[in-house]
Amino acid sequence: MKRLFILFAVCCIIIISILTYQYFRDRNTLSGHRVVLCIPVYGQSLALGEEAVRITDFDSLKIKYDGRIVNENLNYQFGCYSDRLWKRIIKRFLHDHRRSFELSLYSMAEVLATELGKDTIICIFPGGLGETAIYKLTKEYNYLYPIFMSDIQNAYKEAQNRGWEFYVPAICWMQSESDIIDYEESDYKKTLKHICTDINRDIKSITHQKEDVHFVCYQSNVLTLAEKFNDTRYDCIETRVSQAIVDLIKDDTLFWASGPTYSCNFVNDRLHIDAIGQQQIGRLEANSALNIIRKGSKTYGLIPKSISVEGNDVIIQMNVPQPPLVIDTITVKSIDHYGFSVITKENKNIIKDISIEDSNIRLHCTQSPDSCKVRYAVNGEKRKSGNKFGPRGNLRDSHPLQHWCYQFDMLCNP
Repeated sequence: MKRLFILFAVCCIIIISILTYQYFRDRNTLSGHRVVLCIPVYGQSLALGEEAVRITDFDSLKIKYDGRIVNENLNYQFGCYSDRLWKRIIKRFLHDHRRSFELSLYSMAEVLATELGKDTIICIFPGGLGETAIYKLTKEYNYLYPIFMSDIQNAYKEAQNRGWEFYVPAICWMQSESDIIDYEESDYKKTLKHICTDINRDIKSITHQKEDVHFVCYQSNVLTLAEKFNDTRYDCIETRVSQAIVDLIKDDTLFWASGPTYSCNFVNDRLHIDAIGQQQIGRLEANSALNIIRKGSKTYGLIPKSISVEGNDVIIQMNVPQPPLVIDTITVKSIDHYGFSVITKENKNIIKDISIEDSNIRLHCTQSPDSCKVRYAVNGEKRKSGNKFGPRGNLRDSHPLQHWCYQFDMLCNP
């Protein structure tokens, strides 16, 4: 009996020592007036960095930026995410990083911490779940959404306890693979707008901020993983999700651009971008976030503004973040007509050649393109993704961050 008591006491001492060590190791000791900018990511597997081997060192992240990059508890226990809160607690207690992947948020936070003042704290964390269709991320589904809101509320309360200002300028949106591949029947554009409306209402009720919460949107380009994909079919239902993202960025003030994924390397050329790709998306997210925070002009990315017909030619007027336009066949492997196609109602591609005229793309066709579908990056090898074999195009701008053209599928003379 005495031995059991001694063993129990030793175990208690060990547990208390571990908790004490973790508390002092991970607690936030920042003081003075601070402004907490909370910019989480919400979505499915790419939001969680699945398969992207982590290259960010958490200790270095803390030290290099003077502790100004924090998680939803305003401390430094990164990489312990789970959609089950009890699992998250256990993972943090055990410092379990077995499924700790590279997130776009890490490079985004580094840019923000470098660009913004020393009184600014960047609060980042992921939300969502892999293999999750968009309807499962809505408030009505009542599973993932409440957890995400709870994390934001926890961060807000901790900031309040410290006397710090707190607001959420943006959410990074990284979801759509399931809706493309599994042919989900949700109206993607309508549902994403609905999620944005709910998130704005609920976050404002938590933080009491007047500023809108913007959505910084990547674009998934995994068309060829969909079983029925055919790039010359006039009614290409697989492009509806990617086109919805383009439409929202173009027409809705709350939706801003980060970038498409096809310019990145994919793990095994399949579903998930690698760690370098996550960092590339993160820097684009930071570019939009800075413009939002500084109330600058909207970040549209490289997207089509309008499409018109002139004889047998299609003229695409592009929004170009930094001219001139560039055809890049090094970063992205060359594809026919640099990724452009013009599809008739008879399922025929009539494009003959392309030329660049300042900020416009001219597509030369073999016949009148009137009422045709004008597409970009709607191609690729079956079951492949990424910059070598997947749906892709070779068009980007001249910005150092390289804004690649968003995948699109639009009607001539809409």
